[in-house]
Amino acid sequence: MGLSAAGRPVVLIVEDEFLLRMNAVDMIKAAGFEVVEAANADEAIEILETRRDITVVFTDIQMPGSMDGLKLARAVRGRWPPIKIVATSGRVNIAESDLPEGGRFLPKPYSPDQIAGVLREIVGL
Repeated sequence: MGLSAAGRPVVLIVEDEFLLRMNAVDMIKAAGFEVVEAANADEAIEILETRRDITVVFTDIQMPGSMDGLKLARAVRGRWPPIKIVATSGRVNIAESDLPEGGRFLPKPYSPDQIAGVLREIVGL
């Protein structure tokens, strides 16, 4: 788990709504991170199985597919413990205790400053 070839932390964005995913991509890139995208948890797991440079998983909670964002967060913690987790939702509000240890919740809508601040804090920048 680590940095991209450019020396920047890599964030895997997991969001099923295309426009929201593109918005998150723009904000996270502008904050100085490399970005990888997945439309659902199944795609995210496939990416995580092939890439060793993912530093953070930034996931929506409510998604179609075999698992939602909370299940994805638990799966990531179980298989890739060093990866940091940030979950987001505009429909459900969860406590950070609902996430695996060290996970963070960021309610939608979030601003570029909010997302940058959370990501920088959890990766230690």
